[in-house]
Amino acid sequence: MSDSIILGIESSCDDTSAAIIKGNSILSNIAANQAIHKEYGGVVPELASRAHQQNIIPVVEKSLTKANIQQNAISAIGFTRGPGLLGSLLVGTSFAKSLAMSLDVPLIEVNHLQAHILAHFIEDANPVPPKFPFLCLTVSGGHTMIVLVKDYFDMEIIGKTTDDAAGEAFDKIGKIFDLDYPAGPIIDRLAKEGNPDAFTFNKPKLENYDYSFSGIKTSVLYFIQKEVKKDPDFIKNNMNDLCASVQKTIIEILMNKLEKAAKDLNINEVAIAGGVSANSALRTAMQDNHEKLGWNIYIPKFEYTTDNAAMIAMVAQLKFERGEFTDLRTSATAKYDL
Repeated sequence: MSDSIILGIESSCDDTSAAIIKGNSILSNIAANQAIHKEYGGVVPELASRAHQQNIIPVVEKSLTKANIQQNAISAIGFTRGPGLLGSLLVGTSFAKSLAMSLDVPLIEVNHLQAHILAHFIEDANPVPPKFPFLCLTVSGGHTMIVLVKDYFDMEIIGKTTDDAAGEAFDKIGKIFDLDYPAGPIIDRLAKEGNPDAFTFNKPKLENYDYSFSGIKTSVLYFIQKEVKKDPDFIKNNMNDLCASVQKTIIEILMNKLEKAAKDLNINEVAIAGGVSANSALRTAMQDNHEKLGWNIYIPKFEYTTDNAAMIAMVAQLKFERGEFTDLRTSATAKYDL
């Protein structure tokens, strides 16, 4: 791994983040969150774009200061080109292009989904990095997929959601329970005090490695409507058990397909990535399979699970070594295939 110093910029959704990487060692990883979206129960694209504009310069400056790096020491700039919210991506892309031009350094575009997976190769992400080939369950608010990773930039999606992502299902069910946004971490916390076998919800029956989460959302909604008619305080009186039961169902859906893929492909190198990889029940299920099925498991540090610039910088470092640069004609894209 080279000793080049790269600035990574992430702005795909509602977190503005900048990181400095040297080799595969993260020197700084700064993020500014946008609390305003809690008022609306979800990310408002226009508000996200405005907040990125306000945050990006202070975040980059703080990242450089924490890393004790001067601008003229930067070897290249990596940025999230997509996928994500177009307005948010445009802010990061425009800033990265302008800064790269002013410093006269190479520009490197990064696929956000690739970055979640390749975050496992950051020096302090795991005691040892995954060995190729490995399976990576990439699961967040916007994406749920099983990826067969054959090499750094040779990835194949072998299963994906046909409707909602797992993180989206957590948030939508949280809304039914009248929980704040984002609901996933709240459900995870409340579930620790509940009985995961208290209630049973529907699971999809798909033949391949694909996922579906719209069914559990509907199942929970109809169940709650029926129970609230009998007891208006049903949700409040059973909140912990409801959260534990929902979480157990979603994690079982995720793990059943991942276990099937690992068995069918005879792969025991298995990783998780993305925002939902911070979920405690998913991490426990991975640990259980390490012991039960002999998987070598790779669970990212919490700071590398949510959208962050460290993972963008890691991919940019790998591309820098390969001389894979982009030019100023590049543009942000809401959809960007893996």
